[in-house]
Amino acid sequence: MVVRGEPQKAPSDVMQVIKSISAREFFRQFPQIKRRYFWGGKLWTQSYFVETIGNANEETIRKYVKDQLAESDKKETRSKQLSLF
Repeated sequence: MVVRGEPQKAPSDVMQVIKSISAREFFRQFPQIKRRYFWGGKLWTQSYFVETIGNANEETIRKYVKDQLAESDKKETRSKQLSLF
């Protein structure tokens, strides 16, 4: 995920909002999954990783993130793990 934030906002605050809103929406859309798999009520762990772009341009970072998703999809396709849906 690539997120552009204001310098005044702490990365931890940004991540807290992202996790809170995404979990709430996920559980709203899939209440049956929450009851079956997330009986503790938590979708996310408390950990996260944040990195600044620094000297790289935004397009380079977006390409990297997109390529990581493609690589993850390849691994998932080869995996024998059962899917939830």
